[in-house]
Amino acid sequence: MPRTADHEARRRQIGLAVCELISEQGLDAVTVARTAAAAGISVGLVQHYFRTKDDMLLHAFTEVSARIRTRIERHVRAGTEHRRPIAAVLGEAMTELIPLDETRRAEFRVARAFAGRALDSPALARVDAETAQALRRDAARGVHNGKECGEVAPDLDPWPAAVRLMAVTEGLAMQVYRDPDGPDGRTAAELAASIVRDELAAVFTGECRQYTSR
Repeated sequence: MPRTADHEARRRQIGLAVCELISEQGLDAVTVARTAAAAGISVGLVQHYFRTKDDMLLHAFTEVSARIRTRIERHVRAGTEHRRPIAAVLGEAMTELIPLDETRRAEFRVARAFAGRALDSPALARVDAETAQALRRDAARGVHNGKECGEVAPDLDPWPAAVRLMAVTEGLAMQVYRDPDGPDGRTAAELAASIVRDELAAVFTGECRQYTSR
């Protein structure tokens, strides 16, 4: 079936309904009937666009990933425009993956639901792995660029550094989701910023020459 603008708009409408159901009630609430009700359309129309629950979940996860990617790209563009250090931009990108507000908490629930479902679905597992690999590549590229501009030591291997940064981000995201108010009188945002800053400082040990040399 041709992917017309109306077709994509309808799929997006259903995807948003799935995200809403997962965010508010969990993955078990995602049925064709409930999705149709949340989207304000018929059951038959939902089934026309998505044959299975996994198809709907995959689309919702893709929508969430695209939103996060858009925000990260916005940070990158702003960082380039304002000539900011790569470490600062990468820190902002990492923070987009941490559920520090209602939007990111909802996105986190969708991503976790997708990851859980992927444990028993090879097709979803491939998408989950590819998404994680893309994030690691982005982080590794940031570290590599940091080497070129002087923020990162020349002998540092970007890939282990990227894996570490993403592992810290994933673990931190879960901790913040479980305890959104933060421990010891500190807010979750303050704690997250401190941890991200410390992890980046261990990798980006130099100063950026990208702009000062011009």
